[in-house]
Amino acid sequence: MPVKVGILGSGNIGTDLMYKILRSSSLELALVAGIDPQSDGLARARDLGIPTSTESIDAILANKEIQIVFDATSAKAHLRHAPLLKAAGKIAIDLTPASVGDPVVPVVNLNADLPPDNISLITCGAQATVPMVYAVSRVAAVEYAEIVATVASKSAGPGTRANIDEFTQATARALERVGGAKRGKALIILNPAEPPIMMTNTIYALVREADEAAIVRSVDEMVAEVQRYVPGYRLKVPPLVEDSPIGEGKLVTLMIEVEGAGDYLPKYAGNLDIITSAAVRVAEKLAEERLAVS
Repeated sequence: MPVKVGILGSGNIGTDLMYKILRSSSLELALVAGIDPQSDGLARARDLGIPTSTESIDAILANKEIQIVFDATSAKAHLRHAPLLKAAGKIAIDLTPASVGDPVVPVVNLNADLPPDNISLITCGAQATVPMVYAVSRVAAVEYAEIVATVASKSAGPGTRANIDEFTQATARALERVGGAKRGKALIILNPAEPPIMMTNTIYALVREADEAAIVRSVDEMVAEVQRYVPGYRLKVPPLVEDSPIGEGKLVTLMIEVEGAGDYLPKYAGNLDIITSAAVRVAEKLAEERLAVS
């Protein structure tokens, strides 16, 4: 039987997530809960016959059948939601940069022991760039990693804009903790260009020694792994290995572009699509391996 799940937050991310969950054979969407009665997300859910509520976390907690909750609200809100969901015995998959649970990037550490009650998907920037830093770090020790995530201004809603500081901090930590860099730094640019640009991520990795062929091979393999759940993830600029401009070692530079699936959001909003895709991948793993046998 599919595992019953709920979405907390009916904005852009929650609504896009809804369409992805509906395609899953191991997940059953039991509730979409928000706070705005006029939200497009709740209206679309009702049209699809999905139960909805404007009572937010209270509605989620009242539904005893829901085992997994996707929190698509804000970092500040998740800090309040996390202990409530834990006390209710529900597993939280956090799509905000609150960093309450252990960080997970599916292609890097999904096969490790998952946290028991709260899984942090960090940020969209982390989901796009940590795989590349990890791909370099598994063949060359990364002393420092820096990423610049450039997204269309139209794809950055109120929640994203309110969490810019949390975004940069959480992404930088993930470059270290999950990506394997000794030090990490993250920047985000909201580009107002018209027509809107695709999400583009520039990754810089400073390494002591570099086997260029091994780095290229590792990056190509990782891109293919991400494409299993994010088909629009592609290498825009292959790894360039050159002497470091700041001293010893080599500087590896590469660029990733992310095109969304267009489920609810425009295709240029790959920044949001990659985190909703990662969320469904994690939930399916939980449903298949942990909850199915409980």
